[in-house]
Amino acid sequence: MIFREATRQDLPAVLALLADEDTVLDPASIVVGEAHERAFAAIGADPRNEMLVLTDGPSRTGEADEANKVDEVVLGCLQLTYIPGLGRGGQERALVEAVRIRADRRGSGLGAELMRLATERARARGCGLVQLTSSKRRTAAHRFYERLGFARSHEGFKLHLEP
Repeated sequence: MIFREATRQDLPAVLALLADEDTVLDPASIVVGEAHERAFAAIGADPRNEMLVLTDGPSRTGEADEANKVDEVVLGCLQLTYIPGLGRGGQERALVEAVRIRADRRGSGLGAELMRLATERARARGCGLVQLTSSKRRTAAHRFYERLGFARSHEGFKLHLEP
């Protein structure tokens, strides 16, 4: 397994994971829109944001031509956002979003490994806390996060803004 920052080549696979968490979608069937391209570029350009993937193969260099390209499958993804704050002694906190593991690979420990690696990354950066939110519908995910040591410490609120 390889844990690394996502490249533009990974974008269709990441969007496939985010589009349907109950089935495996072929990344080739995903339409990458202009808004996706802008968001992915913004994440990559922001030193406080990382889109990370867990793959089944060797890391791409981004320089290989099509004939030498190594096929690898994106098995999971998440986004880490580092938030500065005055609490906790001025330490940053890491916000985990968009956590997904391919439907056909769940239950094999990949999710725990993905979260372990993300937590290590946040700790190495000096974060004092890793936090996340999860939809109330995702009860299996809640049990998963609790098994990893995450505590239900707050009630979350969201306000959807119309464009």
